[in-house]
Amino acid sequence: MAITVVGSVAYDSIETPAGKRERCLGGAATHFSLAASFYTGVRVIAVVGEDFGAEQESVFAQRKIDTRGIEHVSGKSFFWEGSYLESLNEAKTHRTDLNVFAGFDPKIPAAYGDSEFLFLANIDPVLQRRVREAMPGVKLVAGDTMNFWITGARPALLEVLKGLDILLINDTEARMLAEEDNLVLAARAIQSMGPKTLVIKHGEYGASLFHTVDGQPSYFKVPGLPLDKVVDPTGAGDSFAGGFFGYLASQKNHSPAAYRKAMFYGSVMGSFAVERFGTERIANLTREELDARFETFRKLTHLD
Repeated sequence: MAITVVGSVAYDSIETPAGKRERCLGGAATHFSLAASFYTGVRVIAVVGEDFGAEQESVFAQRKIDTRGIEHVSGKSFFWEGSYLESLNEAKTHRTDLNVFAGFDPKIPAAYGDSEFLFLANIDPVLQRRVREAMPGVKLVAGDTMNFWITGARPALLEVLKGLDILLINDTEARMLAEEDNLVLAARAIQSMGPKTLVIKHGEYGASLFHTVDGQPSYFKVPGLPLDKVVDPTGAGDSFAGGFFGYLASQKNHSPAAYRKAMFYGSVMGSFAVERFGTERIANLTREELDARFETFRKLTHLD
């Protein structure tokens, strides 16, 4: 029950109140695949430059992530530099170098053809749609987007939404996409665009699930875990998506209960991601730590 994910594998230079890291491994597909790999097999489609070597490859290899879909070309990998010195809830971008990502033309290895699950990470919706159309046999498709595409590529994004089963975005993006301030009304509007399941992320305050159960609208919310120190929020949303979709992919029955549990596992992975810079925390995470954190979340939400 493998997931194929298409997105960015990149380098990030990040500064937060906790310190600074230069050129740490990042990218939406990286954070997603590491988180999802704790639950199911993961296959990555991306492009990297000559600066992506054995050290970076080993981060994927130790989690048994299939990287045959990562194309290696001449040039430098995608690079982003940002800071969270003013607010941990919003990154301030200082530099973005697309490099080889500017010419990214996703190529799907033949070995990925039997993938049952597809995740379209935050990239140009034209590329998202191209991959979706090239993999018509997948059982469940989820995707992500951001304000840049919502405002700058809306027609293409609306076409992508028609082919999604699940959309994951943050609350600001949900209101922007729906052109509606009320989040409940915004969720209903987005569901009418295509994705019948909507996950809205609220950063440190958790996430909401808008779903349909027995023909009726259903709403479920998971909290964020109170942490005494947040080091780097950069990969939290992608890690949440990896935990959420990875757990769903591991389940034969996608019942309402499975979706609710998936929300917890999304929050679990997001809470780990922010504890170190880049991929440092999740790359070294153990299953025992994961299960203990899930139990902590469970206790947060139960009266007994």
